[in-house]
Amino acid sequence: MNAEQNTNRAVLGPRAAIVMSLVVTLLLAGLSSLVMRPAAQHLRSLRDGAQAEATMVAAGSGCFLGGCKVRFEAEGRTVVANLPVGSGHGEDTAGERLTVRYREGDPQVVASQDDVGGGGPAVAAVMFDAGAVLFLLMLVWSTIHMWRQRRAADVPSPVAAV
Repeated sequence: MNAEQNTNRAVLGPRAAIVMSLVVTLLLAGLSSLVMRPAAQHLRSLRDGAQAEATMVAAGSGCFLGGCKVRFEAEGRTVVANLPVGSGHGEDTAGERLTVRYREGDPQVVASQDDVGGGGPAVAAVMFDAGAVLFLLMLVWSTIHMWRQRRAADVPSPVAAV
């Protein structure tokens, strides 16, 4: 097998590139609209929630994905709750103190005081939107390019007709 044949096998065909661009566009748009925007709205909804001092129970890099837990006193009882998706406490360690806001009547709905602006998920939503637009532009360009190549192949050459 020569190098030219090997190179041709490694390149996606035009239709595969179009389908891949469409899938990535839909994935990024879905992540933005179905995950990150609601996470930012959820965090913002807790701005006026009741305030409490909390202790990190579980911390680490999974905080942005909703993997951190805090323990605090609310409504006369001790509550252990998960910080929501978009929390920015990935560098914190278990045992650290922080201020949280929680929904009165439902202290399981909680967010860090530092996160109630919704900035982390909002930035991620903008980045996912920008990526979706980029892949959408690639999709349009690939479709036009493929259409022009097919049309050029269908038009007989004037030299060949002679």
